[in-house]
Amino acid sequence: MSQPLKIAVAGLGTVGSGVLKLLAANGEAIAARCGRSIVVTAVSARDKTKDRGVDLKNITWFDDPRELAAKADADVVVELIGGAEGAARDAVTAAIARKKHVVTANKALLAYHGLELAKAAESAGVTLALEASVAGGIPIIKALREGLAGNDIKRVTGILNGTCNYILTTMRATGRDFADVLREAQALGYAEADPSFDVDGIDAAHKLAILASVTFGMPVDIKSVHAEGIRNVTSLDIQYADEFGYRIKLIGLAERLEDGSVMQRVYPCLLTPDAPLATVDGVFNAVVAEGDFVGKSVYVGRGAGAGPTASAVVSDIIDIARGRQTPTFGIPATQLKARKAASVDSHTGEYYVRLLVADRPGVFADIAAAFRDESVSMESVLQRGRNVNVNVNVVIITHETQESALVRALKRFQANAALVEPPRMMRIENLGGN
Repeated sequence: MSQPLKIAVAGLGTVGSGVLKLLAANGEAIAARCGRSIVVTAVSARDKTKDRGVDLKNITWFDDPRELAAKADADVVVELIGGAEGAARDAVTAAIARKKHVVTANKALLAYHGLELAKAAESAGVTLALEASVAGGIPIIKALREGLAGNDIKRVTGILNGTCNYILTTMRATGRDFADVLREAQALGYAEADPSFDVDGIDAAHKLAILASVTFGMPVDIKSVHAEGIRNVTSLDIQYADEFGYRIKLIGLAERLEDGSVMQRVYPCLLTPDAPLATVDGVFNAVVAEGDFVGKSVYVGRGAGAGPTASAVVSDIIDIARGRQTPTFGIPATQLKARKAASVDSHTGEYYVRLLVADRPGVFADIAAAFRDESVSMESVLQRGRNVNVNVNVVIITHETQESALVRALKRFQANAALVEPPRMMRIENLGGN
């Protein structure tokens, strides 16, 4: 058997501890698959006294991850600190400069500095591996970069944040409001004390930018990702969506348009029940890749947590142990080609609109006029209640229209004194079928 592969782990939180536990539990089988053992020689974390459920007595401890990257006796640095700047970026940069391979689960770092770091790794002749940065235990990077490499993929779509998926699933099942379910998710450990990163779509946007880079051979372009979260989705919206035959999910979608531009968007949308993502519930993630020869390829699994993410981290370590070296984003970083970013305003599709208005004569005629003036056609309309001087919801499903036209129509109606609260609009995505 060859010499052991020595690794140093920066960050011993949920995932870092999970990596050490996985290697300890399955080390013998992993060694057999690699032809060499994998040995943890060094770790770094903030609190040396914390019990992490793993034996660290024969492992060198570094207080500073930068020092670990520079000085640890290791072939691979595993960065599990998180964050786009600071210690994480410094540690990865230092490791690459010293010709050490890097494995990371840090989607924010890759979203903002992926191209720069991939170029540095290629120049140094080392690997920058990122399987754990997207969708946890789902091996979607390898699937896109290797398993589907023979296909021309036009679109990749996913439920990329388990926290949001849990919240929306629970709201639908119980009829409870967002704030109430968010508190439950925090109590269960599915959401952070500050949930903004998840519920505002930022986490999903980072992951989508990485997927788009691998899918379309382009530099990671986080600035071109249109991101909306789920804070404004109400139990009433979910109820109305059900009545029209839809499910509301937070999705990330990247697609190459006919002119070669790429549109990247994260937002809550309505899906028909036959869409593969519509029935993915709870904390699960899912990704659908659409290739010209393979058709739709669907991947479902746990998108976060110690076990699933550690599994993805170790899969990259095993590749390095086997001597497999694949460009970070599928092709050499110097060959990634920038693509024109398509604005979400140019998106064309059907839309869900909910308007809370005073129930008085002439209001619906005003709504219809605003839509007519921007050439937005209504397919279905739902209004309940006929009590004068009481507010009612008017729910509209549009025919296919350009988003910019609908936005203009809603702006026209916003000047109407009958409107009680800002209009609510969500896209309807046709992702069903084979």
